[in-house]
Amino acid sequence: MKTLIAIFLWFILLVLCWPLALVLIFLLPLIWLILLPFRIIGFSLEIVSSSLEQFLCFLSDCLEYDNGFISFRSNPNACV
Repeated sequence: MKTLIAIFLWFILLVLCWPLALVLIFLLPLIWLILLPFRIIGFSLEIVSSSLEQFLCFLSDCLEYDNGFISFRSNPNACV
């Protein structure tokens, strides 16, 4: 749906100001290519931070003691 709205808005811009619409049709892919490495870095950092969070939650679940005996939580999703 977003794509359809974007195309419709571009056609309106083409009718109102065709030079700007033609500039956008060539510049938007270049801007997307320039920003692509930042999106990849953000995605990889999100994966690393999520993995670290899951690992730390696993350790905290494993090391939880109650009077010297390992106790299990009643809520298994407590660390999420």
